[in-house]
Parts: sequence; structure tokens; C-alpha cells
Amino acid sequence: MTVQPIPDGFRTVTPHLIIDGCAKALDFYGEAFGAQELMRAPMEGTDKLMHASIKIGDSIVMLADAFPDWGSPGPDPKRNSPVMIHLFVEDVDAAYDRAVKAGATAVMPVQDQFWGDRYGLVQDPFGHRWSIATRTKDLTPEEMAEGARKAFGGGQ
Repeated sequence: MTVQPIPDGFRTVTPHLIIDGCAKALDFYGEAFGAQELMRAPMEGTDKLMHASIKIGDSIVMLADAFPDWGSPGPDPKRNSPVMIHLFVEDVDAAYDRAVKAGATAVMPVQDQFWGDRYGLVQDPFGHRWSIATRTKDLTPEEMAEGARKAFGGGQ
């Protein structure tokens, strides 16, 4: 039997979220984003998870509890994370509302954007930001640039 260099179900790039409270996050992501839990590996003698994975749509996300003493801290939920996870969905308005109802903080309301997506932004209770979008228009780079000029006051 030959081992596959990229396991079934994974993409070349896979988000790996470090979270203070990974088990709670698994429940939250199920409720907020319809995530299906694939596995969890507890750290023996603790209430922490060494590893877990979920599937949202066709993508796998790996997770682990924060272990600051091992150089693996999670984000500070009181501050903005420098990383966002982008989630494309069929109905951004419904997905955004579901995430907020599950306990995410509304950061940017859903609106039509100049790049062709209907888009909103939430922050989960663990400090990770999620941009949520539905593509509504296929635009050329030139059309997006013109939209950006208009959106930021540089054109009529």
C-alpha cells in the first residue's frame, strides 16, 4: 500500500487553529458553521486536546488546544487576530446570522462588495476572525479596480 503525500479530504493548504478551549470550539464550529467533527485526540491527564479536525463544506480545518509553554499560544480574544479564515457559502446572510446566533461577534455586517462578493466578518469566541462570503458577480481585475476606486472615493 502506498501512502498518499496529501491525505484524502485535505487541500494543499489547511488552516490549523490554536485555541484556548478546543473542545468548546468544536461544539461552537458545529453550531455556527455546520462543521462536522472528524476526530479529537485528548492529551492524557488533562482536559486539553492535542489535535482535532473538523470539516466545513469540502474543507478540513485542524485544531489544537493552546500550549503556550510549548510555543503554541492561541489568539487573545480581546484583541484582533492578524489571521482570518475565509469561508465561501451558498447563502452568506444565513451563515452570518447563524454564526452570530451561536455566539460569534459581528465585526462587519454583510454587504455587497466591489470585488463581486456579498461579504461579512465575525469573530468567534476564541479570538479567530472568519470572513464569510457568497460570490454574486464574476468581475475582471479591471472592474474590481474601478470598484475599489469608487468605494474609496477615488472615482465617480
